[in-house]
Amino acid sequence: MAAKNAFYAQSGGVTAVINASACGVIETARAHPEHIRTVYAGANGILGALHEDLIDTAAESAQTIAALRHTPGGAFGSARYKLKGLDENRAEYERLIEVFRAHDIGYFFYNGGGDSQDTAHKVSQLGESMGYPITCIGVPKTVDNDLPITDTCPGFGSVAKYTAIATREAGLDVASMAKTSTKVFILETMGRHAGWIAAASALAKDQPSDPPHVVLLPEVPLDQARFMAQVKTSVEQFGYCVVVVSEGVKTADGQFLADQGSKDAFGHVQLGGVAPTVAAMIKAELGYKYHYAIADYLQRAARHVASATDVEQAYALGKAAVELALDGHNAVMPTIVRESSAPYRWHIGQTPLETVANIEAKMPPAFIDESGFFVTPACLEYLRPLIAGEDYPPYRDGLPDYARIRGERVARRLPAFGD
Repeated sequence: MAAKNAFYAQSGGVTAVINASACGVIETARAHPEHIRTVYAGANGILGALHEDLIDTAAESAQTIAALRHTPGGAFGSARYKLKGLDENRAEYERLIEVFRAHDIGYFFYNGGGDSQDTAHKVSQLGESMGYPITCIGVPKTVDNDLPITDTCPGFGSVAKYTAIATREAGLDVASMAKTSTKVFILETMGRHAGWIAAASALAKDQPSDPPHVVLLPEVPLDQARFMAQVKTSVEQFGYCVVVVSEGVKTADGQFLADQGSKDAFGHVQLGGVAPTVAAMIKAELGYKYHYAIADYLQRAARHVASATDVEQAYALGKAAVELALDGHNAVMPTIVRESSAPYRWHIGQTPLETVANIEAKMPPAFIDESGFFVTPACLEYLRPLIAGEDYPPYRDGLPDYARIRGERVARRLPAFGD
């Protein structure tokens, strides 16, 4: 079979290690020129395919591609853009196939979460029906750790590490000043429906008096009276209280505390600002002086404190995606399979895209303690290996030295999309 080109795209919110997966894809493809001539990357994710805005990664040096492994963000640009169902908007999917045909692209590697795996699955189906078979392999990515089947998702381990470190360090700050100043500190983390990131803050606790003292998870409806009692008890016992709250925490009637009244491009409720909501609640009922922080993009961009485990797995999954394609697999996603937690051992598996498309994996009940305000030892056992090890980027003049791509474009061959 003659060699084909490949298309790689990054999707949704970026992470500290998504470029490590890109590095794995591109370096592995370069090692097999007899099968893959060139990897084209979508400028701004799937939009790059729709608008035939392709970046020629062959123009990037081996040194630049290797440096992606330690560079955060999305080097080729990402996008929150969800293709609708085939019946709703077939034209977009057909456009993808047209672009792939025009540029002799035989492989599609889509690096994203559940929505992205759904898109890759649909493209594999449509290509076959249009007489242009395309090998579609999903590359898992999400800081929320909410993809099913895979033991963990690249991006999560580094966010978990950042959250645990931030909780420990901010806790020391608050404890120092609590006698005469702040009594309550609230850290808001990402996590729409799954509380994995907030749960990771529990790794900071060595002693009962250590923070976090309360962890609020989307899986547990907020009981305000019990929550206030828990905060009050913590302040009375330890002199202060550190609360870590996931952005997706809901009230008993199922409403998001931080619902902004709008939706993002994927149709998800736009969240943000649960920390000030919780802070105001504490001030009104208990009168404590407070401070809060919203980690927001900082938590997913913090490559300087990335988990070595996370970096290794992100690269390995990008590499495995290419190897699966070259072995003749289609419409699958490589996964992390945990063999043991102590010592931590894992290997690469695979699962059909249809088993992960549009499915969210929440924290299991066995990982949440009876109070609903903390996690269980089983959860900590699961989390600890994922934040293990350091993988520092190189530094120059006191700052991390990150890669910058040239971004050389491929000449267009088709009319503009929509013309």
